[in-house]
Amino acid sequence: MNRVIRTERTAVRFDVDLPVVIVGGGACGQIAALACARHNVACVILERDPIATGSTFMSSGFIPACNTYLQKQQDINDSADAMARDIMKKNRGEADPAIVRTLCAHSGSVIDWLAAEHAIPFELVDGFLYPGHRYPRMHCTPRRTGEELMACLRKATETADIPMICNAKAHTIYVDAQDFIFGIAYVRPDGQVETIGCRALILACNGYGGNPDLIRKYIPDMQGGLYYGHAGNQGDAVLWGEALGASLKDLGAFQGHGSLASPQQILISWAVMMQGGVQINAKGSRFSNETDGYSEQAARVIAQPGKIAWCLYDGRIHKNLMVFEDYRNAQDTGALKVFDGLDDMAAGLGMEIAALRDSFAEIDLSRREGRPDSFGRVFEVGQELTPPYYAVKVTGALFHTQGGLEIDPKGRVRKPDGKSFANLFAAGGAARGVSGASDYGYLSGNGLLSAVVMGKIAGSNAASGLSSPR
Repeated sequence: MNRVIRTERTAVRFDVDLPVVIVGGGACGQIAALACARHNVACVILERDPIATGSTFMSSGFIPACNTYLQKQQDINDSADAMARDIMKKNRGEADPAIVRTLCAHSGSVIDWLAAEHAIPFELVDGFLYPGHRYPRMHCTPRRTGEELMACLRKATETADIPMICNAKAHTIYVDAQDFIFGIAYVRPDGQVETIGCRALILACNGYGGNPDLIRKYIPDMQGGLYYGHAGNQGDAVLWGEALGASLKDLGAFQGHGSLASPQQILISWAVMMQGGVQINAKGSRFSNETDGYSEQAARVIAQPGKIAWCLYDGRIHKNLMVFEDYRNAQDTGALKVFDGLDDMAAGLGMEIAALRDSFAEIDLSRREGRPDSFGRVFEVGQELTPPYYAVKVTGALFHTQGGLEIDPKGRVRKPDGKSFANLFAAGGAARGVSGASDYGYLSGNGLLSAVVMGKIAGSNAASGLSSPR
């Protein structure tokens, strides 16, 4: 049970004292720890699981950033202003513009720092643009998986000799009458409770997608839907925030995904759609503009018969997708179906051939006439789908929540009056993100942008002014 104990600092004796405690060992927590190490400030990471994975582990590991060394190598003239405008356009102006500007302004330097000082082997994803991004901004590791990104970060924190205590479920925060956080308690699997005193606390414990009660309260439209996120996302930060009287914002915001292979539950990259692919429902009809974004597509797919859709594409796209390890895994499990033509596809998938032909006819007409189709999508010349056709059955799912503790540009948690806690920080899924108030505001990569960049900012500011030999 998450709780807050208000008492005087002299009233509690802790097992150990450290300058900074970080709750959560995912990408956000580990990067915050690396930032503390850069300032020569000791910290410890408390991780509830036996092995640190978090939401990042389940993602593609794509981090959007501008003005990076990799962008400059390719003469991509991106800017923080351009990136901020793209994010604010997608969220319809609902996010905190100061946080958006801060994340964009620091994104490039954080990626370059992780690459140069911690040997994270980033690559720039090129060849297509994710929805809403005007420039190639996605930075990833060679296998293009969150699992690989997490392995790289764990190696970095181990090299930096940063302690991580696993199987440690944090449950109690100690705070004095002046709202100064001075310690935390956690419980071990055998029930033993241990305590750590601190001078700064960073909450990097992600969101609340795995907590049915909080989903029912804040995102009722997704209750009972498939949750494809980390089970440990139980809303610890939200519950502590409520107990502390902190400001909580955009709790109805979340990232969905409309392309999770069913029943294999393997993520199929939205690169399918951005290179000319489409989604067809079980009757053979398209039902949306697929290029709006994969987050809002989740609810659209769930609304289709049987709560499924088929991602349709061709050999050209199939070849391009083979660089994604998740896609290769989907192929190995038999998720991919291949058909010689539309008649073959309709028969194989049980679709109405007339509906399927009508869908393809509208696509062709839209492309020939150079105008948007009935859903508002523009089909580019050179991206025509040609036989053989590929198909993957998918469903929509909730990946992670985007609302949480309101923070200031330094990563400090805010109070309802706009003031900030002096030494309580939050980042990643624990904090209010930059995706607005619902599912439509999620721009590709927003989650890891907040986790990685604000993790670095929060860690640096938590360590600022503290001095302790490591």
